[in-house]
Amino acid sequence: MSSNDEVRPPLPPFTRETAILKVRLAEDGWNSRDPERVSLAYTLDTKWRNRAEFACNRAEAKAFLARKWAKEHEYRLIKELWAHSETRIAVRYAYEWHDDSGNWFRSYGNENWEFDENGLMFSRYACINDLPIQESERKFHWPLGRRPDDHPSLSELGL
Repeated sequence: MSSNDEVRPPLPPFTRETAILKVRLAEDGWNSRDPERVSLAYTLDTKWRNRAEFACNRAEAKAFLARKWAKEHEYRLIKELWAHSETRIAVRYAYEWHDDSGNWFRSYGNENWEFDENGLMFSRYACINDLPIQESERKFHWPLGRRPDDHPSLSELGL
């Protein structure tokens, strides 16, 4: 799938432990809100469906991420492994953010990922729903950036 020499451990075939690590590394990347950094986890010819938007390569994925984080302020994400096989991982996640008007949302989603032999994701299919919330209903309060290791998971938060 990928024609370059980039390698992004952990590599397939995934075990439960390496799938959990891959999910956490993806969460950490997305919590950086850095489109360049995050885009490097995907093959040059990656294929995405995110809601009703499609990306057909790494450059389009990077542009999507830049638009996303320009709109979704105070973005904080938690991902959790749902299932895995040798080359595929399914996750569920939630993230909180607010728009330019200060309206808060908790977005819930599921993603299906498939990886090449170098550990780069070549397909990503995401389904997401946005739930309006009050700022007082927020559950993700860590400083922007990586979620602290001792912060509750989605399951622990009852989400």
